[in-house]
Amino acid sequence: MDLTDYCWSFKWIFIVFFFNNWNNANGQIVYSVSEEVNTGTTVGNLAKDLNLNVQDLERRGFQVVTGPNQRYFDLHANNGILFVRERIDREELCGRSSKCALELEAIVSVPMNIYRFEVNILDVNDNAPTFRTSKLYLNISEQTFPGQRFTLPSAFDLDVEVNSIKSYKLSPNEHFSLDVQNGGDQSVSAELVLQKALDREKQPVIQLTVTAVDGGKPPKSGTTQIIVNVADVNDNIPVFDKPLYKARIPENSPPGASVITVNAKDADEGLNGEVIYSFINHDNDNTVNAFSINPITGEITIKDPIDYEETAAIEIRVQAEDKGPNPRASHCKVLVEVIDLNDNVPEISVMSLVNEVREDSSPGTMVGLITVKDGDAGKNGVVQLKIKDTVQFRLDNTYRNRYSLMVNGPLFPAPFPPADAELISINGGDTFTRTQTFPNKEKV
Repeated sequence: MDLTDYCWSFKWIFIVFFFNNWNNANGQIVYSVSEEVNTGTTVGNLAKDLNLNVQDLERRGFQVVTGPNQRYFDLHANNGILFVRERIDREELCGRSSKCALELEAIVSVPMNIYRFEVNILDVNDNAPTFRTSKLYLNISEQTFPGQRFTLPSAFDLDVEVNSIKSYKLSPNEHFSLDVQNGGDQSVSAELVLQKALDREKQPVIQLTVTAVDGGKPPKSGTTQIIVNVADVNDNIPVFDKPLYKARIPENSPPGASVITVNAKDADEGLNGEVIYSFINHDNDNTVNAFSINPITGEITIKDPIDYEETAAIEIRVQAEDKGPNPRASHCKVLVEVIDLNDNVPEISVMSLVNEVREDSSPGTMVGLITVKDGDAGKNGVVQLKIKDTVQFRLDNTYRNRYSLMVNGPLFPAPFPPADAELISINGGDTFTRTQTFPNKEKV
């Protein structure tokens, strides 16, 4: 049968072809571009990297496929060069994630092929470190021994890696030094260390300036003031049972659920030995606000439900302060691990379908492109997609969570598939069904 004797009418069609075994991540084309670059900035010559003939690009309809990331990039139809179409804000796209990569697709129409590529968004130093408060007040007894440490608020920087906070500096003074602790690219903290005994009669108030500096070139910085009020007499500080507490809670635990109880003891008597517990907010991370602590017992409970997909682990800093007229305090850390629950339903979306399918279409002919995703992590986010009650069509898993709808067998003389077929996706515990109208008219 001569195919030219038929007139094809399509609403839209995508035929997926894997170029040079692109399912292997090692073969995928990857570009890099810095955030905040000017619109029109060249990202790469996609046509050249795909070995496409430049002279045929316009005739073949070479273009970037419409999708959530497509608005940031576009192609010059005459030469296949990929360029920045819209301002890119890495922090808006990826927050403080160390890797920020956008997956995109391009197609050619004649013949219809689809190509996948990736663009890494590189961070630039466009944010300065900031502190939650502009001033911190410390009450320190004049009887405090040199070597005593005081936790300082951590600064917060939206930038990542080399552009994140790298160090802290302390203004010159004779009583205090700064101990900077580096726990990795995204974890730098500082403690104030008393070097010389205080004398309230000589200097009742000491003003210090702490500066947070990032690693950009040139570097950016932010400051906060430390006001030290020198007081006397409360000889002992509260001491926690341990410096680090660990707890595990299921996500979406109800308000009031207990997380863990911290405990500190003060060797002093009376008000100087009675301890009050509280949280210390050290940056702009508001996840700590989802918890509350009993100031008397030290029990930490849930105030607002916590979503694993938003945060998998939370660090809480707890202060134990006595009730003396010149209160003294100590601190501990509580690490809360959030356990993922299967609380997200799989989502199915049909990206493209043909209007009609020839009755003599051979098995393996593609008629649609379908994606499925699940917001959960681990096994709860692994999704399988299948078609219910049809033998004429099948689903092939072509790339990660993407499926091709393929002709599975003869469309004649066997009866046509039903006008409405059900797509069923199943993950660790959820089953989601979507009824979708598939083409079932023979081509005349």
